[in-house]
Amino acid sequence: MLKLLPSILLLSVGFSRALAAHDVVVYGDTLAGISAAIQATRMNKTVLLLSPTAHLGGVATSGLTATDMNRSTSIGGIAREFYQEIYTHYLQTSAWRVQTRDEFFELSKKRTYTGKNDSLRMQWVYESHVAERILGAMLSKAGVEVLRRKRIAEMPAAVELRDGRIVALRTEDGARHAGRVFVDASYEGDLMARAGVSHIVGREANRDFGETINGIRLAGVIGAGEKSIDPYVRPGDPTSGVLPFIDAKLWGQPGDGDSRTQAYCYRMTLTNDPANRLPIEKPSGFNPLWHEVLVRTLQLAPDTPLQKIISLTPMPNRKTDTNQVNLIGGNRDYQTASHRERERRDRMHRDFAVGMLWVLANDERVPAAIREEMKPWGWPKDEFTDNGNFPHQLYIREARRMRGAFLMKEENLRREGRVDAGHPVAIGSYMLDSHVVSRVVDADGRLRNEGSHLESRTIRPYGISYYSLVPRREECRNLLVPVCLSATHVAYTSIRMEPVYMALGQAAGAAAALALEADGAVQDVPYPELYDLLNRAGQVMAVPQ
Repeated sequence: MLKLLPSILLLSVGFSRALAAHDVVVYGDTLAGISAAIQATRMNKTVLLLSPTAHLGGVATSGLTATDMNRSTSIGGIAREFYQEIYTHYLQTSAWRVQTRDEFFELSKKRTYTGKNDSLRMQWVYESHVAERILGAMLSKAGVEVLRRKRIAEMPAAVELRDGRIVALRTEDGARHAGRVFVDASYEGDLMARAGVSHIVGREANRDFGETINGIRLAGVIGAGEKSIDPYVRPGDPTSGVLPFIDAKLWGQPGDGDSRTQAYCYRMTLTNDPANRLPIEKPSGFNPLWHEVLVRTLQLAPDTPLQKIISLTPMPNRKTDTNQVNLIGGNRDYQTASHRERERRDRMHRDFAVGMLWVLANDERVPAAIREEMKPWGWPKDEFTDNGNFPHQLYIREARRMRGAFLMKEENLRREGRVDAGHPVAIGSYMLDSHVVSRVVDADGRLRNEGSHLESRTIRPYGISYYSLVPRREECRNLLVPVCLSATHVAYTSIRMEPVYMALGQAAGAAAALALEADGAVQDVPYPELYDLLNRAGQVMAVPQ
């Protein structure tokens, strides 16, 4: 087991070539970025990991601790090492403060899923602070240099290009970080965008690539059965305007493309342990109109259990991963916004999330049974201690997506009539899962969700092509993009899982090292050599039949 020590900053090792202080520069502290940095370092390359935040792990150490992993056997390599470290930690009696290991997993099995694989010694449910310490220890053991609070600069020359290659990037503090190969492992794809690499924000039309569940998609009525809640600020009065974040009419035809993405949220950690609990207070930015849809829905369906409103997935030591607190429509243009504007939207999402929990516990219009079920929950004292016990990373489910050398599409994931993507470097297996994108008043005056889909039976495990991680050759020859990779919206709704990001990050780190050794472009990395290297490193790339 790795010792749970904070990551340390190691002295950089200079490279003899001019302007190349590091062999590989990784931008982004996500699981993909961490995995890429570790893999490249293991191949004896000098690596700099630039973390835009003060923390490591992205959303995987910021509340998303109920890992979406439907096939643990498809996870290998560095990702498996990480989940095995989690498993080993929770084998210790000292890891359990208020419940035993057996008690937790019995509860977990009853409420959600097992969360572990004993034969593989993997566990993928955990506490955020435990995971961050483990990741820091893994980086330190590998010898990766880590610089925190290094956001990419907002200036025309933030990314220096020469002859189709990135030679350096600048961060907000004015520092210049030079390298020979770059990895954009951020959720937003900021390095990719500033390097001029083609990308898209939003949804393609179904007709663009022969897909079936892309573009605008009207979903269920919001209310009870077919009875819709009133969507207007003053019920029954259309002249008062629709409630916040609601479209008064559909902005296109079903199946059309647009620039919208599925909703964001904070994956909050809650606890009902009185000794470790802090109360949930009404936020300073509270806006009651933001919660009118919820309140009116519960008035129509007063028997709704709390678990159907917010998902309280059990985590060790009487904590939860709390999901479904989505600010639908609150992320418009977030993907391309300035750092300052994103910070404003982050606060808005935080105010919405905390406000929603406060409403569920305190608003007298909420059925009493729901309020009583919500009241025992609060913030854990031992999580996110530098951020008011609130997660530090917004859950950015989807942002920019590259238009790279190969585009992953619905046809590459489908169970029936599949077109194999070829050149796999990782396995995806999760269902096609898009959260709600918008809310809209339909032609009959009913409030409808829009954009969601959840399909599991139509896909089976699939390979993710190496060439979906690299730009087109004419745009950039030394950049790899394992998070904002080249995929349509439909394909991305399955690929976008943290263990898959980690596997793709390891592939990116290995490819970066091979490109350096050949002194060539990332597009020219010999795939058989990359496959063999990843296979020896334990990566799972063969699609189970």
